[in-house]
Amino acid sequence: MGNRDKVSNLAQDLKGKGKETVGSATGDEELAAEGKADQAEADLRKAAEKLKDAASEVKDAVTGH
Repeated sequence: MGNRDKVSNLAQDLKGKGKETVGSATGDEELAAEGKADQAEADLRKAAEKLKDAASEVKDAVTGH
């Protein structure tokens, strides 16, 4: 996972946590749900990047690079 991807995912996760916190504190269920969705998307992106990295490592091990 590149540093740019890591930073982007972290920013999206933090933005989602902020939205969820503000939404919960103000009783805005829609904003809280949007925050949870932002966090879930960041988690999915992290998982996809980890899978891509693992596949690359397997390929390198098989080809000897």
